[in-house]
Amino acid sequence: MNTTMNTTPWNAGAYAGVYDESRRRLMPCFDAFYGTVAELVAHTVPAHPRMLDLGAGTGLVSAQVTARVRPGALTLQDGSEAMLAQARKRFADFAPAPCFVVSDFRDAPPPGEFDVVMSALAIHHLEDADKRALFARVHAALAPGGLFVNAEQVLAPDGWQQSLYSFLHYDMARRLGGTEAEIAASRGRRKYDRCATVAEQLAWLRECGFVHAGEFFHSFRFSVYAGWKAPGPPPVGADE
Repeated sequence: MNTTMNTTPWNAGAYAGVYDESRRRLMPCFDAFYGTVAELVAHTVPAHPRMLDLGAGTGLVSAQVTARVRPGALTLQDGSEAMLAQARKRFADFAPAPCFVVSDFRDAPPPGEFDVVMSALAIHHLEDADKRALFARVHAALAPGGLFVNAEQVLAPDGWQQSLYSFLHYDMARRLGGTEAEIAASRGRRKYDRCATVAEQLAWLRECGFVHAGEFFHSFRFSVYAGWKAPGPPPVGADE
């Protein structure tokens, strides 16, 4: 196992101190994007779930979820020590104390069984074959009925839509106060992206045995999709 490799080919650690600050400017759909992850966890897995955050970075998605759901245990895994240092600060007073694992999430997940495996803006750095292999490992690490949810950048179905995704993303970012330097840096990092379409990724989840695999949020290049390990989530309650 390689325990020091950063999954991203660009230097993620160099952005650790400013990552969170820039997210709201560079992600026009910030609240709905992360909020969808939190709602899926809150409503489809048992109380006090054992949670694993893959490619956790500064712990941003874990923070959004734990503000909504109190975990029984929380593990954050990332290849960048600098990113996890920010996550440690974020969760310094959190109980139960999280476990922080510095390792590439292309390796085996930390030992144990999880009720939730989540990720945000990380898996799109992997080649498609590595994504599929990761999905299989996630499925194996989940308890029956467990949830895998990925808040992600995705590839559009065709080139015209992809160009529209990019234009509208940065147009909205500028209106939210994103600077040209931030946008230029984002474009530079995007050269290393290996995005796939939502349809492809849902098909890969189903191949691994996930049930009810579907997309639960979409705003241009940002998507939240999920699947459950059989037997799947509990029945949905009636509308009030």
